[in-house]
Amino acid sequence: MQPLGRLLTKYKVGDQVVIKVDPAIQKGMPHRRYHGKFGVISEVRGRAYVITIKVGNTTKDIIARPEHVYLTNQK
Repeated sequence: MQPLGRLLTKYKVGDQVVIKVDPAIQKGMPHRRYHGKFGVISEVRGRAYVITIKVGNTTKDIIARPEHVYLTNQK
């Protein structure tokens, strides 16, 4: 079970977030290679968020649900 505070947090476009994969919830899970990466929320798609991440010289768009996303000032 996840704490409700983490699930009820609403993120806005432009928020800086960290992807932390929670293996207890498989739905909306990003690939494990993006675990611990910083990004910026660029779009909201239903319950999920589109996160723009810089990987090397390219930028990638990762779709993840809020269970796997944290604000950068949280631990």
